[in-house]
Amino acid sequence: MRYRPRRLRRNRAIRAMVREHRLRPEDLIQPLFVKEGETVPRAVPSMPGVFQLPPDQVAEAGRQARDAGLGGVILFGIPADKDAEGTEAWNAEGVVQQAIRALKEAVPELYVIVDACFCEYTDHGHCGILRPDGVVDNDATLDNLQRAVVSYAEAGADMVAPSGMMDGMVDAIRCALDEAGHVEIPIMAYTAKYASAYYGPFRDAAESAPAEGDRRGYQMDPANGREALREVELDEAEGADVVMVKPGLAFMDVVYRLREATELPVAVYNVSGEYSMIKAAAERGWIDEREVVLETLTGFKRAGADLILTYHAVDAAHWLRAAD
Repeated sequence: MRYRPRRLRRNRAIRAMVREHRLRPEDLIQPLFVKEGETVPRAVPSMPGVFQLPPDQVAEAGRQARDAGLGGVILFGIPADKDAEGTEAWNAEGVVQQAIRALKEAVPELYVIVDACFCEYTDHGHCGILRPDGVVDNDATLDNLQRAVVSYAEAGADMVAPSGMMDGMVDAIRCALDEAGHVEIPIMAYTAKYASAYYGPFRDAAESAPAEGDRRGYQMDPANGREALREVELDEAEGADVVMVKPGLAFMDVVYRLREATELPVAVYNVSGEYSMIKAAAERGWIDEREVVLETLTGFKRAGADLILTYHAVDAAHWLRAAD
C-alpha cells in the first residue's frame, strides 16, 4: 500500500497544512435583538446567552463583535408599538434606526446589516400586509419594504437583508435604494428561507410569532431542494449581492446546491433552534460545546457557505483565536 491517508493526519502541524476549509472570525455575523422601551438587557429564556438589548446599550455588543474580529452584526428590531402594516419599520426614529446610529457612533468600522421584514413590527406577526382573507398581500408589502430599507440606509446601515420571502422583493429594494441615492448599499437576500420548526426560540427573542395561521404560504417547503435553484436565479437577476439559506443544519445540501449554481457569495443562517439545542445539551454535559459549535460552523464552510450568521459568533471567534 503506497498511499496511506494517515500520513497526512499524524499531527496537528500536518493536519493544519492540508486542511481544505478554514473557519475565520470574519466569516461570522452576530445577530442582535434590539427592543424599544427596555432599560436593561433582557435575557431570552429559550436562548441562553442571548438578550434583547435597549437601543442605547447596543453599542457594547457592537464593541464585543468588533473586538472579536467578526465580519459584522445583523439587527432585528422589536418596537414598542405594532400595527397591521408594521409602520414602525420605516420610522426614522424607530428602534432599529436608533440602534444603527448608536453602533455607527460608537463603532464606526463595524459592518451593520439590518434584517428587513415586518413580522416583528406587525400586530398579527406576519411578514407583510394581510388581505381580508388573511393572506399576505405581496405587492402592497413590497411598497412598505421599499420605505423600510431606505430608512435603514439613511440611518447608516451598510447592508439590508430582506427575509419575508415576498416575490420580487430584491428588485423592489434595489429600485428603491437606487432611486434614493443609496446605490452602494448591497442586498443580502434570504433566497431559500424554509418554513422550519427550528425557528421557535427566535420567535421568543423577536416577539414575532403569528397570532393566527403560519408562514407556509410564503416560506419554502422543507421538502424542496430544486426550488432553491429557481429562487437563486430570480434573486441574482433582480440584483442580489449575497444569497442566503436558512436554516442551516437540515439544509446543508441546499447550501451546496446554491454554491454550485451561483458565483455570488453564499450565506447560511445557523438559526435559533440549532443554537438552543447545542446550549441545552452542553448545559447537561452531554456534549463539548466548543467542539460541537466549531465542527458545525466548519461544516457550513465545507458545504460552500462564505458567510455564517450565528448566535455563537462571538464565542466561536474567541475559540478560533485561542487556537491560533
